[in-house]
Amino acid sequence: MRKGLVCLLMLVLALVLATGCGSPATSGGEQVNKDGEATQVFKLSLAHFFPASHPAEKILLEQWTKAIEEATNGRVIITSYPGETLSKAAEIYDGVVTGIADLGLSCFSYTRGRFPVTEVFELPGITYNNSKVASKVAWEGIKQLDPEELRDTKLMMVLATGPGDLFTKKPIRELNDLHGMEIRATGLSAKTLEMLGATPVAMSQPEAYESLSKGIIKGNLSPIEVLQGWKHAEVTDYLTLTPFLYNTLFFITMNLETWNSIPADLQAIIEEINEEYHEELACGLWDMQNEEALQWSVEEMGLEVFTLSEEESERWISLLQPIQDDFVNKLEGQGLEGRDILNKVKELASHYNEVYK
Repeated sequence: MRKGLVCLLMLVLALVLATGCGSPATSGGEQVNKDGEATQVFKLSLAHFFPASHPAEKILLEQWTKAIEEATNGRVIITSYPGETLSKAAEIYDGVVTGIADLGLSCFSYTRGRFPVTEVFELPGITYNNSKVASKVAWEGIKQLDPEELRDTKLMMVLATGPGDLFTKKPIRELNDLHGMEIRATGLSAKTLEMLGATPVAMSQPEAYESLSKGIIKGNLSPIEVLQGWKHAEVTDYLTLTPFLYNTLFFITMNLETWNSIPADLQAIIEEINEEYHEELACGLWDMQNEEALQWSVEEMGLEVFTLSEEESERWISLLQPIQDDFVNKLEGQGLEGRDILNKVKELASHYNEVYK
């Protein structure tokens, strides 16, 4: 019986040594190339919170990871774990730092305060015509600013939703129409709406549909894709375009130790793929969703769209100046050039708004 137990323990130990221990992070392996030489294979895990059916998974991640695998001749294989199956949304970045996952996709805003410089890309009062503009500004801005807060991982790319707009049960043609209106918003968006005279109500996106249908809230501040993806066009009647109120920034990043373990030639291939897929897919990922949702909402659901005049827009933006000032003061209190950082992002936004009108 003892001999049997010893054999069983030895078998378990052999299996552990063969498959590796701990998290699903980097697992080794070898393959033989065409010259008969053994080369190391890097099998990497990627954690994110989007459902498996979301375009972030079906369009961006599936194509990006496939391109990396093909370009590296199968030496870098990335397996995606959607729907928070590997890590909760707010824990994904730190999970990448600690090696729970090799890579992660999530929002910077889910851990507000963790990324003080990066918050500049989500400040209200900066106009982004679309998600391509917002994504280009953030990716170029991060490269130029090189914030210390992002140096504990290897950033693959960033992408943004671009503008969030107001869809409501009552028309909003000017600021006075917004006064006292209960609008679903969270985080910085709640502060933004409060400064404009609205009454922000914190709730998750899944809760908003029922609250709108029952009249508990009178509107939502979100990307237009929510009108179709979450069916909010069924429970709202009006859309006011507000490209200066909202922008959410996402990251795809890799554990630094994992990155450093990958040979330089494969790193170069991955970085080339990153730039290609950021330009071709990531930048406009939300534009594709927003355009489809807007067309459906107007043509199928009869949503009425309002565009604020330039004068009215400036009126709204002027009321949001204290939020920008607060950002600058916080950074300068940490010894950082807050005003220069803000101005850099405004310059980039102005440039790319002209390029991608």
